[in-house]
Amino acid sequence: MSPFQAFDFFFGVFLFLLLRLLALLYNLLRFPRLAPKPTPPRPTASLLVPARNEAENLRRTLPALLGQGALEVLVLDDGSEDGTGEVARALGAGHPGFRLLKGKPLPSGWTGKNWACWQLAQEARGEVLVFTDADVRWEEGALGGLLEGLKGADLLSALPRQEARGPFAGALVPFVMGGLFSFLPHPLLEALRVANGQVLAFRREAYFAQGGHRAVRGEVLEDVALARRALRFRLALGAALFSVEMYRGYREAVEGFGKNFLEIHLKNPAVLLGSAFYHLALYTLPWALGRWELGLLGFVERLLVRAALGGSLAAVLLTPLAPVLLLPVYLQALLPGKRWKGRAL
Repeated sequence: MSPFQAFDFFFGVFLFLLLRLLALLYNLLRFPRLAPKPTPPRPTASLLVPARNEAENLRRTLPALLGQGALEVLVLDDGSEDGTGEVARALGAGHPGFRLLKGKPLPSGWTGKNWACWQLAQEARGEVLVFTDADVRWEEGALGGLLEGLKGADLLSALPRQEARGPFAGALVPFVMGGLFSFLPHPLLEALRVANGQVLAFRREAYFAQGGHRAVRGEVLEDVALARRALRFRLALGAALFSVEMYRGYREAVEGFGKNFLEIHLKNPAVLLGSAFYHLALYTLPWALGRWELGLLGFVERLLVRAALGGSLAAVLLTPLAPVLLLPVYLQALLPGKRWKGRAL
């Protein structure tokens, strides 16, 4: 590469980093944030947990869910093989609002999570339906803060704080999940219906009016599909209320992200590969090719993202490595026959 070409290339890198920093600056100032609140008596809320092989996670998360003051907490055991149902039953014993449901066989044309959520919705009695993944930890006052954030909207998607075990997953997970915060300013994210299915709160009437999970039964990115059907959608930062450990290591993170990375990139392999190059160019190549000032600019961006979303400093220090760790995710996304939790997608 000639010096002139190198100059053009890295000037482009600088422009992209600058755009990310501008979007980040806006989001640091204006991104809506949820705060803990006491749970009000109305509207009543149903906390709905689809659970497939989630025994370990439920031991950590279900007690806090039961303590939120919701009308009810429903856990659906979706054909688990690790004792999820027994663990949930033991933890919920004696709680008046707790119910354990047994999932029905998966019909053709549905993804497992959508089918589980739809069954939960049929059983729920609350005025607000809150779908939350089994690995999401709820802080005290989280339900009250979520209901406050739902005012004036039909659907609220809250972004939890992301945690991960081990150096590789610890670098990869915050890099992927935190990248959203500096990708586009909040109004554009909301307009594009960017959503996170780890915590979704619906007004009951709106959920059923838009068809609920039945309307998106075959979608892997059901959160985005549901948000696109909502008339009044809101996206908010929920790092003060929720935290989540999505994956128990790097291998699981590759499999987990790989199952929906192609859908995230518009189901277009060219866009997917462009994304891989984009992240390498912004965060890895400046260090590899001696452009320290651009490398430091990437560090600054990720440090500010950490300040907003939380997480470890080690994850920020591993930023140049994260795009390399992402390469198997892109490869996994291009391969056919994806499975998750022992079931084909």
